[in-house]
Amino acid sequence: MPLQVAKHKSFNAVKSDQAQFNQNFVMKDSLRSKLDVLVNRQEEINAQLSDANIIQEQEKFRNLSIELSEISEVVEKYQLYSSLEKELEDVKLILNDQDTQIKEMAQSEASEIETQLDQTRAELHKLLLPKDPNDAKNVYLEIRAGTGGDEAAIFAGDLCRMYQNYVQSQGWDSKFMSKSEGEHGGYKEVVLRIEGRGAFSKLKFESGTHRVQRVPKTEAQGRIHTSACTVAVLPEADKIDEVDLNPQDIRVDTFRASGAGGQHVNRTDSAIRLTHFPSGIVVECQDERSQHQNKARAMAILRARLLDMEIRKQQEQRSATRKLMVGSGDRSERIRTYNFPQGRVSDHRINLTLYRLDEFMEGATGLIIEPLITEHQAELMAETSQAA
Repeated sequence: MPLQVAKHKSFNAVKSDQAQFNQNFVMKDSLRSKLDVLVNRQEEINAQLSDANIIQEQEKFRNLSIELSEISEVVEKYQLYSSLEKELEDVKLILNDQDTQIKEMAQSEASEIETQLDQTRAELHKLLLPKDPNDAKNVYLEIRAGTGGDEAAIFAGDLCRMYQNYVQSQGWDSKFMSKSEGEHGGYKEVVLRIEGRGAFSKLKFESGTHRVQRVPKTEAQGRIHTSACTVAVLPEADKIDEVDLNPQDIRVDTFRASGAGGQHVNRTDSAIRLTHFPSGIVVECQDERSQHQNKARAMAILRARLLDMEIRKQQEQRSATRKLMVGSGDRSERIRTYNFPQGRVSDHRINLTLYRLDEFMEGATGLIIEPLITEHQAELMAETSQAA
């Protein structure tokens, strides 16, 4: 079936801005200077990574390796662009040749190089767009049945299978974290963990209310019902293995332990009180026989409490993000409609309608995900162009 795109001023305008920007984008001296800095930085990092002393420092070696991976693609694209520019200059010198055949060959070659330059310029500009720090993360994809009762739960199951098929097509992995099955099939609620490079970058636009229009299996009269599910795509939080403690943030007080313990307890200030100023946490320990042992125990307790605080903070942020993403789950708050009688799926954010619903539900979800990504990039390009 042919792809049908409804007219939408915002979408078309942004696409036009992107095309115009790619066509008119000129490498300014200020941008060249910044890219030259990246070239020099790449050379510095390569030299540092071959230094035996740095190789011994695992954390520094890891950070340098990450930085190198982040800038290498930009540097390589910039070097290709510079090479093509030089090549074009050399070819243009031949355009004044008196030999007609040589001149025609030069014109043809110049045209090919200019095409490559345009393409490389557009690719370079995409690489320079602001990065979402969560794009490379794994995700938790949560689907909850909204308005529509049993039919909403059945549709939640359909969406779950759709995303699982899409995940498989991308070479990613998914597994159930939790699920609550509906009485007539599907899920009242289901959470998938999706692991794969760039998973969040592609799935983050799926958050919101998904509306379905079809005749439910439980409908005896053959009437079309409208139901809804909410989808939330949350980046996996960074793992908190250990809490770094700054000694300057901690006040250490010693005092005499109370209670049973004999002469040792009464005569020495072995008990320890730690006060962590940033968090306000106070920890006391007097159960061990020595001040050193009590301090070690108190520090362990303080770390555990701070770790728990960080985990709770992540959970609260995740909960707040989920609420912003999914809305109330009402049918009217939809980002996408799946109309089964007409065999179409429509994304209302970019007014894109596809009459390929069966294919889409089988996991060809990229048919809409890719245009959403393209629009997002176009909007960023338009903003960059206006700010330049």
